[in-house]
Parts: sequence; C-alpha cells; structure tokens
Amino acid sequence: MLYILFGANDFSLRGRLEELKRGWGDEESLAINTTLFEARQLTLPQLINACDAVPFLGENRLVIVEGLLSRFEPKAAGRYPEIGEWGALGDYAPKLPPTTQLIFIDGKITKNNPLLRRLAPVSKVQEFPLLKSAKLQQWIHSQVTNCGGSISPRAVKLLTELAGENLWTLANEIEKLQLYAKERCIEEEDVQQVTSYAREANIFAMVDAVVERRVPTAMQLLHQLLAEGMAPPYLLFMLTRQLRLMVQAKELSEQRLSVTEKQERLGLSPTYPIDRLLRQCASYSMPRLVEVYRKLLETDLAIKTGKWKDELALDLLLAEVSGQPTA
Repeated sequence: MLYILFGANDFSLRGRLEELKRGWGDEESLAINTTLFEARQLTLPQLINACDAVPFLGENRLVIVEGLLSRFEPKAAGRYPEIGEWGALGDYAPKLPPTTQLIFIDGKITKNNPLLRRLAPVSKVQEFPLLKSAKLQQWIHSQVTNCGGSISPRAVKLLTELAGENLWTLANEIEKLQLYAKERCIEEEDVQQVTSYAREANIFAMVDAVVERRVPTAMQLLHQLLAEGMAPPYLLFMLTRQLRLMVQAKELSEQRLSVTEKQERLGLSPTYPIDRLLRQCASYSMPRLVEVYRKLLETDLAIKTGKWKDELALDLLLAEVSGQPTA
C-alpha cells in the first residue's frame, strides 16, 4: 500500500507514522526490513527494486521516501516541473507487493503538485496543516490531559503566545511544566516561570523599549533579565542585531519595495513583526543609527577589556541610547 503524509505539522505527521508502524509487526523485525530514501538523487528503478524485495524474517517491508513531492513544487514563474519517469509510479502503486508498505513524507505541498495529483487516486493521502487558535489550544489541553495533568485556559493562552505553533516545542514545554507543577493544575504563573520562551519574549520587549526610547520599561526589563541569569553579552548581541536590521531597513526604505519584498531582502521569517521594525527605523536618521551602532561596539569592547562591569556598561548604554533624541 502507498501512503502519502505531508504538511507543515511535522509533529502530528511523525506521530501518524509511528502509529502506522505499530500495526505492521514488532519493532525489531520492522526495523530490519525498513529502507529510508532521501529523494534528491532517488530514481524510480531504485525505488521499485526496494519495494519488490521480500521481507527478511518478518511480515512486512517498509520503504520511506522523504521529500519526493517537493521535487515537483513550482519553480520560477510558478511553473510546475514535469514528473517524467515518476508518472509511471501511478501504474506501479496498485501492483505493490502486499508485504510492502511505501510511505512518502513531505512538508507543505500545494494541492496542484503534479505528482500528488497523479498518485492521490492510488494511495492513502493525509495532510497535516499547522494547528491554529482554537485547535491549537485544544491540542494543548489534550496533550496535558493524556499525560494525567490539567492546565488553566489562561495558561494555555500564554503558552501559545510564548512558544508559538511548533508542536515539538510545545510538547517539550508541556513536559517541563508538568514536572514543575507536579499534581496540581498548571497556571499562568507556572508558564511564565518555566517556559524558556518567556525569557526570549522579554528580551525582544527590552530591545523594542530601548530603540523606542521607553527608558523606564527598558531599564526594568534589563534588570529583570539580568536577575534571571541572562548573560549580558547575549543581551548586547540582541541589541546589536536589532540596530543592524534597522540600518538595513533604513536603506531599503529608499527603494520602491513592498513590505513583503523588504522582509525577504532582510532575510526575516513571515512571522517577524516587520511593520514595527519599519516604524522604528523611520524615527531615526541614518547618522543617528550609525552613532548608536558605534556605541554598541564601544560597550562590547569596554566589557571585554574590563573597563566597565557588565551591568554598569549596559545601564550606561541604555541611558545613552534610549535617552537621546532619535534624529
């Protein structure tokens, strides 16, 4: 049988793969009879040879191919590549030996992918899209409940804000939260205390406060992060990174580019708050941005040479950068 599992939700996809494998015999026997292909250099004859092989001391043979459908996603000008020899796979799939389980695994694939359309009628297709909003929160509740715990709605909401939509990350954070809360309900305060992404969120909030000249907030967040054990060089690195992005965005503002094009030129992910970055750099002149960037480098040198202690150096930096006029 041919199975096609694809989608951006890799956590659920891998869970489905493990579920299927459990139905095809004992783990040790199946492992001996499993062949894994990376599709980049794979040819159809190689795949057919692997599928036609008889299982060794087992009931089933498992052949997994990673990334084959991606080879036929649209390239330049939105045109799909020709599937060539792979079109014959649609004729071969119904003739697979009953002892062979063939699984294609891929990421996000468009519905008009020519190989997907060719194979869909002769395979079991399952898509795993990212979970959003209510479905994501339901998944968190289920994950906690299945592990014998409980979690409050406010804690669920905060966890999704801090850890995002990646289920691998969320599963890891849930495990830590359950160990921390033990047998009681996981509350919002637990998420704030335990989830590593809470610190990262506070770092970005501090960086925004600095470049937006919100001095009291910047100072408060700085000392909170230092008290939590955050390394001063890392905080300085994050500030420097933001100033570098602001300089680059300032240069791009002189070109007639859409917001999406600017985001791509800057190498930022689709979820990055590009509008906020553009507002921040618009409030600075280029000479001032260069001056602030130079000050960051001076602070880094002062810390490394022992001229100033870490905390004092960061205090002086924030006072000067966020307290000075932007133009």
